[in-house]
Amino acid sequence: MSRHRTDTRGVTLVELVIAVAILAIGTVAAYRSFDQAQRSVGGQIPRLFAHEVAMNRAAELRLSGMAAGRGLAPRVTYGARDWQIAIAEAPASGGLIEAQITVSTQGEPGASVILYVPEGTP
Repeated sequence: MSRHRTDTRGVTLVELVIAVAILAIGTVAAYRSFDQAQRSVGGQIPRLFAHEVAMNRAAELRLSGMAAGRGLAPRVTYGARDWQIAIAEAPASGGLIEAQITVSTQGEPGASVILYVPEGTP
């Protein structure tokens, strides 16, 4: 009479392939998540620069008034980029002017700021 041992020691090849496949799927998911986070953070610097340019122009308009602000340059260089500045005006109550400042550059996200300024020097 012969006896066959049925002890299962170790890992079969099928179990090993399944474990490697699960690890590969988890690694790909983690890499895609990291890549997406890196892309979203990477766009923050141009947005920050655009917002800074818009806030600088808003400060200039507050200090000099809208009449003098119309003569300011429509293009500035900030952060090694040339920024286009557009100002849309609308009359507001109390003798103020609503100024919407829109800042943009080619291929980068921009920013927009709305403020109320007097026509002349405050």
